[in-house]
Amino acid sequence: MKKLFAEFFGTLWLVLGGCGSAVIAASFPDLGIGFVGVAIAFGLTVLTMVYAIGHISGCHLNPAVSIGLWIGGRFDKRELLPYIGSQVLGGIAGAGILYVIATGKAGFELGSFAANGYGEHSPDGYNLVAALVTETVMTFMFLMIILGATHSKAPKGFAGIAIGLALTLIHLISIPVTNTSVNPARSTSQALFVGDWAMDQLWLFWVAPILGAILAGFVYKLISPEKE
Repeated sequence: MKKLFAEFFGTLWLVLGGCGSAVIAASFPDLGIGFVGVAIAFGLTVLTMVYAIGHISGCHLNPAVSIGLWIGGRFDKRELLPYIGSQVLGGIAGAGILYVIATGKAGFELGSFAANGYGEHSPDGYNLVAALVTETVMTFMFLMIILGATHSKAPKGFAGIAIGLALTLIHLISIPVTNTSVNPARSTSQALFVGDWAMDQLWLFWVAPILGAILAGFVYKLISPEKE
């Protein structure tokens, strides 16, 4: 239960910090942080949580990460569904807190609410194929970095930095394409509040990240297994 609570609060922080920066701070008149600031914010949420709860739950905060670690031989499959459930619920809680804060401003309009999308709902108009490839490849690389940074032979104590910077870089690349998911829990939390098109397109932001994570799990296990 300690692990599940850690994953719940960690994912809550990821959504509140990352999506909150997009919904509240990025659009602030004159002093908005822009999409670069949003990318940094997402990286910081993971970086801070790695050192806060990594020793408790491993700090997955993402169903795709849990699945990739399982495929890579780093995670017990018996814990997989409970972890995913905690992550999704944590993400929804984070989005709920963000909604309460955001609607406290007069004239607030929900809009996309930092939801992920493709086609006309892509920030820069990228189509379904571009979104699918982006989310799959970005998640693949994210898991490769996670598996490498947490390997028993990797330098100790630096995993959080590598993983946080990786997520920042991923956002810098892919915000214009899909608003960056690489995390089904993060996508689900925002889509539930937006409804309509966001729920219709949510399938991609489960399928692509999980596909990328599974591929990474197999590849990294092949090139650098934890046990020879």
